Amino acid sequence: MSRTAAFALFAAILCAGMPAQARDTRHMFPVDAALATAAAQEKLDKGVKLYFGKQKHPKAAKDFGEWATNKKTNAFNKSDREACEWAFLSAVLELQERARKQGGNAVINIKSNYKNTETVSDAEYMCGAGGLMAGVALKGTVVKLGGK
Repeated sequence: MSRTAAFALFAAILCAGMPAQARDTRHMFPVDAALATAAAQEKLDKGVKLYFGKQKHPKAAKDFGEWATNKKTNAFNKSDREACEWAFLSAVLELQERARKQGGNAVINIKSNYKNTETVSDAEYMCGAGGLMAGVALKGTVVKLGGK
């Protein structure tokens, strides 16, 4: 066996015995900052209102049920916050799309549901960030607010 082949075999055996170092850091980031990004300002539907946690909202005339979304994005070469804001925007856009399809004009009681762990907050969302991917999972109730 050549010296190079022997070294490659030794390296492969050594690496196989090491545990994977997959990172899954959970962060709480501010909703307002994510909604204020240029991408969010450009893409969000102003006709579908978003209410996080227990934020007050007008009375719902019709309830279309709770809907969930789970969005991931490439985190390579991005800060955790940047990747999380992108995944958050994708999740919120999906909730707004569901509201439009159902005939609603708002999503209320939006909460984080990362890896089936619900976190209710008026001001923050949970994101899981790793070396290659970041993800945000949200749940919210699609409604038609009264008077509209």
